[in-house]
Amino acid sequence: MAPNRRKFLTFLAASPGIAWAQQISPEQSAAVIASAQDALNVKDFEEIAQHKLPPAHWGYLTTGVDDDRTSKANIAAFERIELRPRRLVDVSHTDIRTELFGTAYDAPIFLCPASYQKMFHPQAELGSARAARAKNTMQILSTGTSVAYEDVAKARGAAPWYQFDMPLRWEDTEKTIKRVEDAGCPVLVMTVDGFGGRNAETQLRFARTDTRNCLSCHPTSNAGRITLPPGSEPMTEGIEGYGRNPQRPTWQDVDRLKKLTKMKLVLKGIETREDARLCKEHGVDAVEVSNHGGRATEDLRATIDSLPEVIDGAGAQMKILIDGGIRRGADVYKALATGASAVGIGRAYLYGLTAFGQEGVERVLDILRTELLITMRGCGTPTLAQITLASIAKIPSAP
Repeated sequence: MAPNRRKFLTFLAASPGIAWAQQISPEQSAAVIASAQDALNVKDFEEIAQHKLPPAHWGYLTTGVDDDRTSKANIAAFERIELRPRRLVDVSHTDIRTELFGTAYDAPIFLCPASYQKMFHPQAELGSARAARAKNTMQILSTGTSVAYEDVAKARGAAPWYQFDMPLRWEDTEKTIKRVEDAGCPVLVMTVDGFGGRNAETQLRFARTDTRNCLSCHPTSNAGRITLPPGSEPMTEGIEGYGRNPQRPTWQDVDRLKKLTKMKLVLKGIETREDARLCKEHGVDAVEVSNHGGRATEDLRATIDSLPEVIDGAGAQMKILIDGGIRRGADVYKALATGASAVGIGRAYLYGLTAFGQEGVERVLDILRTELLITMRGCGTPTLAQITLASIAKIPSAP
């Protein structure tokens, strides 16, 4: 290194301005973000959300199960995937438009289902829907929505996909399916990873530190489970067994659903080759590789690590979606390179919703799209079709 350059870098490292920047706390960083446009990345929204939410609601949003290791593994796994940039490729025109079941979207990024969004922001699911409409983004609405499906569809300008938790009685299944199908729902997403219950220890610890009187908005609150007042669960009122994690659904129920509806059927929560193969055998239209954001079973396996074997089991013809741990556009790129058709975000957009409502969700989508485009140009892959396994390399595990 040249002597003059070494002196300059030494001076720079000792500069009071650099030293101050290295000591910026999350509180200071969040304080200077007055609007959604001030945020530079998804992490900025996370810090604001933590400051805005009461402990019980923050715990519900951010934690996983047991020791939260699966939730953390989802994020960490992307750091073990390297990019393999190709040079001297014309990247003056990039295209991230995609299509799912005949509908075109502006990017291969979608909004995952998330329950009770009113606990994060007054706009709730309507804010998320309006952001999805503004950014032409696919949205999956949760069974546990705090706003009726029909109202969300109106706000979005088109019926969203519907995430379905199977209740105890089949007649309630029929009633729910008919309701969303009549409202124009094109795709039913059955969640299959939550039937065993969950051990949300960290969520409970946060709830114990909450000094508010939770009974002012929740009629009962015990063992970390909240019961919302009448009208707060518009899709499940009068349905027996919703939220009790019934353990009875089987592949035979999948067959019954296929016969019951003309909607496309996606199974969300598939993590193994064997189950992916069964999805194909039972006529499932697409699979979403998911571990519920680390909120189902503490299996310690990141969804991006499960993706290759699920693709192998499902076959090349089936659409494969994935969620879990997406915080950067580069993460989206790595998931696409591994073989995903589209990539879902959950906590990422909920942080934005909590911080700034609809504008926050829109800004999160803009950030991830911009980062994805930058990654594509940097790697010499200007179209989604050019993003393949050759675009990435897995860092070998330590012996």
